[in-house]
Amino acid sequence: MIGVRRRVVGMVAVLAVTPLALTGCGPLDGIVGQGAEPTPTPDEGPQRARERVQAYLDAMKAKSVADGREQLCEPLRESFDQAATGPNGDFAKHFSVTAATITDVRANGADQDVSTSITVKATGGKAVPTKVLFTVARAGGQWCIAKEAVGGHTPAPSGSPTPAT
Repeated sequence: MIGVRRRVVGMVAVLAVTPLALTGCGPLDGIVGQGAEPTPTPDEGPQRARERVQAYLDAMKAKSVADGREQLCEPLRESFDQAATGPNGDFAKHFSVTAATITDVRANGADQDVSTSITVKATGGKAVPTKVLFTVARAGGQWCIAKEAVGGHTPAPSGSPTPAT
């Protein structure tokens, strides 16, 4: 009888936390998540940030809106959906990305700033280089692009550690 009662109590406890774990808000978040990445090590932030931004740059070159959207944090996706293919959007039909390079990755608190140099050519126009700074954050158990702005950091001299800002 005691064994049956313990099993019932155990089952109730598991069922009580399962909805929280499935939404990524509970004590089982690391075990049962929505594709959550493993707990980050202190040195993997730059690598994960570089991977996300490179995937976004590749999506821009290929004009793959879906692949670009996938790299963004959830709060940015709605505005991305409205602007991505608009007149000034990253995936506008009259723009082509002829070159895109990551020039610098550095910590910005818990986030990572990824500086890029992107060459964009408008239909019938000249290719114009521009600098874009992406902020990559860890949200919902995954690294994602949280912000995009014109500008960027000057690359650190080779052989020296990347400074934190």
